[in-house]
Amino acid sequence: MQFHTEFSPEALPSRIGLKSRVVTLGSCFAEVMGQRLVDHKLTVLNNPFGTIFNPVSIAKLVTMALQGTMPDENRYLERDGVWFHYDFHSSLWATSQGELRDKLKVILATTANAIRQADFLLLTLGSAVVYRHIETGKVVANCHKMPGALFERYLYHIDHLRDDMTRLLKTLHKANPSLKVAVTVSPVRHTRDTLPLNSVSKSTLRVISHELTIWHTWVHYFPAYELMMDDLRDYRFYEADMIHPNAQAHDYIFSKFAESAFDTDLRGFITEWAQIRKSLAHRPLYGDDSPVHRLFLSRLLTQLETLSKRVNVSAELADVSGRLGKCIMDNVR
Repeated sequence: MQFHTEFSPEALPSRIGLKSRVVTLGSCFAEVMGQRLVDHKLTVLNNPFGTIFNPVSIAKLVTMALQGTMPDENRYLERDGVWFHYDFHSSLWATSQGELRDKLKVILATTANAIRQADFLLLTLGSAVVYRHIETGKVVANCHKMPGALFERYLYHIDHLRDDMTRLLKTLHKANPSLKVAVTVSPVRHTRDTLPLNSVSKSTLRVISHELTIWHTWVHYFPAYELMMDDLRDYRFYEADMIHPNAQAHDYIFSKFAESAFDTDLRGFITEWAQIRKSLAHRPLYGDDSPVHRLFLSRLLTQLETLSKRVNVSAELADVSGRLGKCIMDNVR
């Protein structure tokens, strides 16, 4: 695969290891990267609030979680028999207000606990454009497909955004002084905001991200946005909508993240695990009960048992053990 510039991001001073605990928060890109961390057997709380594009709502939710406050009772809404909350993503819903309240309480507590124990926070900022609920005058995390007339869209002022992010980092540092933060700007363009406004929005987030890394030694920037815009400046790296990066782009950006953020041991493990994942996906061409396939599964089981001393591979062990047992039983018959 040929790329245009092939630049290597600056290495993070503190590296993520196999035993590191990670929390991801923010846009859909945070969730994509978080899932890849999960797939590589790291301990991850992946985007617990759902997709949150704007930093204002991210800061509000994290502060709410760490201070132990409950969601605003006046921000619940019901649409077509389903309940949502304006401060959370629409993936968090329930069939009654009480059920949703209980669900959000658990999510906030889980997030607070994970942040207090985490080694790293991957924070992905999606857009500086916000939607304000006109009746309450408050920014919403999601409009939940309510009528557009209920909201006002505008670019959040950079000074206010800077203040919100600075307060957020102080809150995080107070809750977990050893936490390291990796800030990214999402490479997903918000074309609904128009391309010119999207450019201003991304620029605003990039400036804020830069300032945060200058002011805080434990905050570092990973150039996901730059990798997409410069290294991968070709539409073959996009989904059919020409907006979202495709799997090939995600793999490339994740490889650059691993290069800059992972320690030597974790990078070595990822190489080893990639081979094992390929073996796990393998299916025989000529029947499951052949001697060659039984030998293949036996070796794979041994590899997994060795790895189980380092990471949790219980699901994979159960799968391979089951397949091997079936091979033996089929051969007996």
